[in-house]
Amino acid sequence: MPKMMRLDRYLTECGAGTRSEVKNLIKKGRVSVDGQPVKDNSIKLDAENAVVVLDGIQLCYEEFRYFMLNKPQGVVSATRDGLSSTVIELLEGENPKGLFPVGRLDKDTEGFLLITNDGQLGHELLSPKKHVDKKYIARVDRDLSEEEMKVFAEGVDIGDEKLTMPAEICRVDELVYEVILREGRYHQVKRMFEAFGSTVVYLKRVSMGALGLDESLAPGEYRRLTADELEALRR
Repeated sequence: MPKMMRLDRYLTECGAGTRSEVKNLIKKGRVSVDGQPVKDNSIKLDAENAVVVLDGIQLCYEEFRYFMLNKPQGVVSATRDGLSSTVIELLEGENPKGLFPVGRLDKDTEGFLLITNDGQLGHELLSPKKHVDKKYIARVDRDLSEEEMKVFAEGVDIGDEKLTMPAEICRVDELVYEVILREGRYHQVKRMFEAFGSTVVYLKRVSMGALGLDESLAPGEYRRLTADELEALRR
């Protein structure tokens, strides 16, 4: 079934401007639909199949957009913040309308962050019932004992009403651990280590579900997900 949409909304969704700005563009005759100049902003078109051109450049409508960001330290995982830069601001040149980070990484944590406008997928990835793996690399100031690691994997008391869900943990180097969580409580990785008197001095998320961070992305860089990556994430 065609996805019918008003022309002014179509242009806005494509990032051509605000609703008032695109209405002005249409009135000036700078927009054509299927090869015909259009000055009526209220006409409806098939958003997925119509050929819409603005100033000689064909626009492309996407209902949902998916980006992988290598979040740097010092940036907050939010759509807006009065004090600090946000992860949405790192997507330079992209239309920010509707985009949000799926879950949060602490301001001083870096690594994999999915940004999308697909609310349903975001909800499913964050739902505790789905048990989506989130893998982290943590550097700490004190190694855990084997007994402490066993407790870590069974559930840790971090001061909440109930223990954390069992997590996977393994030592990959001196003072460096790989941790896999299936929930996302506030500062959870840090609080789990702190329960054993160990402080996390560096934390990076390296994967979410079946999708790992593209290591070619420097901190602060992003790219769109491929069709195969999106399919893997949905599975």
